[in-house]
Amino acid sequence: MAEASDTALAPIGGVRRTRLGREATEPMRADIRLLGAILGDTVREQNGDEVFDLVERARVESFRVRRSEIDRAEMSRMFSGLDIHLAIPVIRAFSHFALLANVAEDIHRERRRAIHVAAGEPPQDSSLAATYAKLDQAELNSATVAAALEGALVSPVITAHPTETRRRTVFVTQHRITELMRLHAAGHTETDHGRNIELELRRQVLTLWQTALIRLSRLQITDEIDVGLRYYPAALFQVIPQVNAEVRDALRARWPDADGLLSEPILQPGSWIGGDRDGNPNVTADVVRRATGSAAFTALAHYLSELTHLEQELSMSARLITVTPELTALADGCQEAARADEPYRRALRVIRGRLSATAAEILDRRPQHELDLGLPPYSTPPELRADLDVVDASLRTHGSALLADDRLARLRESVHVFGFHLSGLDMRQNSDVHEEVVGELLAWAGVHPDYGSLPEGERVELLAGELGTRRPLVGDLAQLSDLARGELGVLTAAARAVELYGAAAVPNYVISMCQSVSDVLEAAILLKEAGLVDASGPEPYCPVGISPLFETIGDLHNGATILQAMLDLPLYRSLVDARGGCQEVMLGYSDSNKDGGYLAANWAVYRAELTLVEVARKTGVRLRLFHGRGGTVGRGGGPSYEAILAQPPGAVNGSLRLTEQGEVIAAKYAEPQLARRNLESLVAATVESTLLDVEGLGDAAESAYAVLDEVATLAHRAYAELVHETPGFVEYFTASTPVSEIGSLNIGSRPTSRRPTSSISDLRAIPWVLAWSQSRVMLPGWYGSGSAFERWIAAGPQSETARVEMLHELYRRWPFFRSVLSNMAQVLAKSDLGLAARYAELVADESLRHRVFGKIVDEHRRTIAMHKLITGHDDLLADNPALARSVFNRFPYLEPLNHLQVELLRRYRSGDDDELVRRGILLTMNGLASALRNSG
Repeated sequence: MAEASDTALAPIGGVRRTRLGREATEPMRADIRLLGAILGDTVREQNGDEVFDLVERARVESFRVRRSEIDRAEMSRMFSGLDIHLAIPVIRAFSHFALLANVAEDIHRERRRAIHVAAGEPPQDSSLAATYAKLDQAELNSATVAAALEGALVSPVITAHPTETRRRTVFVTQHRITELMRLHAAGHTETDHGRNIELELRRQVLTLWQTALIRLSRLQITDEIDVGLRYYPAALFQVIPQVNAEVRDALRARWPDADGLLSEPILQPGSWIGGDRDGNPNVTADVVRRATGSAAFTALAHYLSELTHLEQELSMSARLITVTPELTALADGCQEAARADEPYRRALRVIRGRLSATAAEILDRRPQHELDLGLPPYSTPPELRADLDVVDASLRTHGSALLADDRLARLRESVHVFGFHLSGLDMRQNSDVHEEVVGELLAWAGVHPDYGSLPEGERVELLAGELGTRRPLVGDLAQLSDLARGELGVLTAAARAVELYGAAAVPNYVISMCQSVSDVLEAAILLKEAGLVDASGPEPYCPVGISPLFETIGDLHNGATILQAMLDLPLYRSLVDARGGCQEVMLGYSDSNKDGGYLAANWAVYRAELTLVEVARKTGVRLRLFHGRGGTVGRGGGPSYEAILAQPPGAVNGSLRLTEQGEVIAAKYAEPQLARRNLESLVAATVESTLLDVEGLGDAAESAYAVLDEVATLAHRAYAELVHETPGFVEYFTASTPVSEIGSLNIGSRPTSRRPTSSISDLRAIPWVLAWSQSRVMLPGWYGSGSAFERWIAAGPQSETARVEMLHELYRRWPFFRSVLSNMAQVLAKSDLGLAARYAELVADESLRHRVFGKIVDEHRRTIAMHKLITGHDDLLADNPALARSVFNRFPYLEPLNHLQVELLRRYRSGDDDELVRRGILLTMNGLASALRNSG
């Protein structure tokens, strides 16, 4: 599979490449040619000339489509009636190319950054070095910095995603190819072991080709748990402690008088995998135990391995150095004669022995590198850290700081951030379930026979009264429904995790579709039943924070009112105070977008943040916002650095949590260098947003907000007119996208809908967005925006020219507005309505097809025109050259995957139940998701 010829300079998706741009990207193009040629050779050798020729013809024809030399109908006819045994390897070839193109692009980004650094250019935005330079210019005082960063937290929360179905072998092989391409990019022809790099690449590509990309059976939650954990040994164990230490040292060096600055790690990862049971009946008590136990196992296994390495490295003899008395006392716990003069090795064996005892006590399975010395276990991570600190302090007394600052320093930082729990597992459930279960418990206990019939005020009074007592509502012998037993079982498992691994193991309980104070108190009642809340005494106990999730446009609008009412309730406020006065609120981009469209949803979130910040200021609590961002723009995605800087004043305040999902996790965290860059950007943006004025509106803020109020209302109306009011829209969506197949083809562990209906409102946001991205419409990331801007420009008392100039000024000054338009442009650049038309042909009702698709085409054209008018850019990706390169280089390779997906969907829906047809559809979904990189 070679690359395009030099004549391929036509615009695609509004992206135009120049000769200068081609010169800058030639190394990447060379890498793509190399990997493509190796893949092509492998396809020919393994599957013969017929398959290879078909792949090559598809590749050539795809570029001819891009150059407008042939019509797409010709491309489509190539695959019409194609034997499924030929279709499968073609799909696999283009899917593998997407994976290899990802590698080439990542290597190119590293190469470009190295060139910038070597040229002595200023550090690039989103790097910590650039952030430090900005802080130095700001001349902040220690008191300001210490107050702003008190309790600072940056927490990427890993969540499961149906498109991330790659097997571990594929993951590992891709990593090996990346390492080889790094050596190749550096000019090497051989590895460190003397192996020819190109030959090794051929071995790895062959392995990739002969390994199934996806599983045959539906992904289980246990599989998703394992997938989420594999990023720790791959990158996070190395990078997170490193970044934490560097940020802490850099800030303390600038403000040495800021007492206790970043005394706790700023980067602390989280997870939803195994705790998110909103609409997922597969999350049970056993799953929670598996998720928390596997995380703890991963942490302790890492520590034991590192201790074993340290034993080998710290071989110093007491005949040559003098250690501290504290180190001697620690080493005396191991009296092995063979190590009599090796105090560090004996001390580390004591630490390993005690940690082994800890593992035996709290883990369900035994890790490697255990050592049974009959020593007592560590009861808390600080005890383990204290012993490691003894080793560190002793090393520094005899000139061995270089050793202390290496593996030992990383281990000490690791224990500080990962503890015995590794990452915090959030629990999440829908408020409707809470209401049903609490009603059942209250009825069983004789408190109230029909809780559901009570008005809000009486609910709050009843629930607050119950929370003020220690009496449980039910005992072990209570006769409860399966739903109630399941919910209590899950929370009992969470309480067990808190007891075994510490409070950080289950830090938050998220309430989906939270719409009232009673929704919050119902969750508190269930936590109380599990022993995780006790508000009855003078010192309330609440190791798990309760986080309302405001998701729909209406809920976001009402969020501040609910938060104020929660905090006005003395009993609930006592629980917040017991947690250091910190209240977390989660903001949902997914359902708000599905509810009201891209522009309205983004503005609803911004407005909600402004009002929530004001409530926090008035009530004196520390607000922490948790952003439920998906990978795609239609679910709040886009570049994280820009997104964080686009938050309103006071919204970040030193703390940020955000979800990271699916193939986006692999794109960000599969490699140490990738992880370093992405985690740096999160921390950099959080620090800048907290300590610097980044909104840039000044006194013009209210007038800017008023403009967006009006535009967002118009966008909501345009979106609703299509999605919620057009007759037959659900039928069109179902027929013209693979949404039904997402639910039936073993993708992901949870159902595609919260309940068994065909309603858009009940459909989960992931399949909603994923389906539109597969069909290349990308509707959730832009629809309604063009009409809104066009109508707003035409409707005002000022001239149209004056109104356009107002939007120009907002784009120039306001990071939020700039980010919204930039993200929208990314989606428009990835959309392709020519391909979408092929999917529209799957709609049998011709009248419905033309009516709905016609509206989509008109709005797409209108939105691109409005983007150009407001930004002044002819090119949709003028501000994102990296994505422009990606679109130009890889999108022709997506073309065959889309055409084959349409062909196989048509067969499948016509009754062809061949297992290979089903597998082919799943492979096309996987390949497109990998290629688009943020598809759901």
